[in-house]
Amino acid sequence: MPLGLLRFALSKTHPEPRMFTRHDRLKPAYDAVIIGGGGHGLAAAYYLARDHGISNVCVLEKGYIGGGNTGRNTTIIRSNYLTPEGVKFYDESVRLWQDLAQDFDLNLFYSNRGHFTLAHTDAALRTSRWRAEVNKHFGIDSEVVGPEAVKKAAPMIDLACGGHAPILGALYHAPGAVARHDAVAWGYGRGADRRGVEIHQRTEVLGIDVAGGKVTGVRTSRGNISTGKVLCAVAGSTPRILDMVGIRSPITIHPLQAMVSEPVKPWLDPILVSGSLHVYISQSARGELIMGASLDPYEVQSTRSTLDFTEGLATHMLDLFPFLSNVKVMRQWAGMADMTPDFAPIMGRTPVEGFYLDAGWGTWGFKATPVSGKTMAHTLAHDRNHALITGFTLDRFRNFELTGEKGAASVGH
Repeated sequence: MPLGLLRFALSKTHPEPRMFTRHDRLKPAYDAVIIGGGGHGLAAAYYLARDHGISNVCVLEKGYIGGGNTGRNTTIIRSNYLTPEGVKFYDESVRLWQDLAQDFDLNLFYSNRGHFTLAHTDAALRTSRWRAEVNKHFGIDSEVVGPEAVKKAAPMIDLACGGHAPILGALYHAPGAVARHDAVAWGYGRGADRRGVEIHQRTEVLGIDVAGGKVTGVRTSRGNISTGKVLCAVAGSTPRILDMVGIRSPITIHPLQAMVSEPVKPWLDPILVSGSLHVYISQSARGELIMGASLDPYEVQSTRSTLDFTEGLATHMLDLFPFLSNVKVMRQWAGMADMTPDFAPIMGRTPVEGFYLDAGWGTWGFKATPVSGKTMAHTLAHDRNHALITGFTLDRFRNFELTGEKGAASVGH
């Protein structure tokens, strides 16, 4: 470490302030309690305080800030979805992403890369055209391109994929980007903290009190809280929290794994996704290759990684990029994806008055962090679902009005 940097680090004149305030005890009552200290929960707290002046808010996190899926994803940001509801929702999120670093006064390492969804079959190419037309209708920059455009953007790719699944074209989405996931959680957390929101880590929710169909309080490992509004934003732990208020949902939990390579010289600028091979890849600012695949096929609440995943993903990566055969895998991890039957989230009010749900994000929750926080803050503040989430309500399953997003979310990314 350079001497000047060391002197600054040890200086009492310019101490670095703590990112969050540490609170020794819970208050007896809050205007709203948010369960889950990941990106979505912290974003909702931030916008509640900033946009609606509601700062008597408590964020409860069983572990540590960003320790769940927020810190276990592959950081891809895009809006090239299939349904009108999804396109409008995620496009607003992309718009919000543009100014987040300035809002937070914190470098999020936001990097616009361009996003290619590779098509290996005629059916995949038809879906790409379908998505492109829906995107263009709502002003989203997406277009179908041929294999030569993919090769130009990623010269190291094998368009034949070893002869197993030749690339016929791709859906190119210019706004596709990546960002630093930890910085996003810290930015929202610090912004909420500075506006009076209390963030309590290592605080487990043990129960939710309901009387007369209304939320009245939350019981935690550090004491009880009185409140009339509770937001559940806990991803893979959603079914456990829903049991506390007697709500059923069609959510199932599947592990979603990813891995990262040793740093190598920059060679891949765009983000590449293959639904047929069930892989996706981008390169970080530090040179690591961030790689992921589809959900594990079994239902289990676990963040344990497996050798089977690494072997399968490595095989498909070598179909795309044979020259990576000597690159070492440095680490791998898993998150818990809360999946819905129609591959769209569940957001908004619920049958229990004062209980709100932000769940069912499956493999695409990180990119929605800003817009989910903003729309859920509006919903809590006004007790009315925001216009952008009316297609994502829980009652769509009872009314058989599903939002079919599977064609744009068939691989975890």
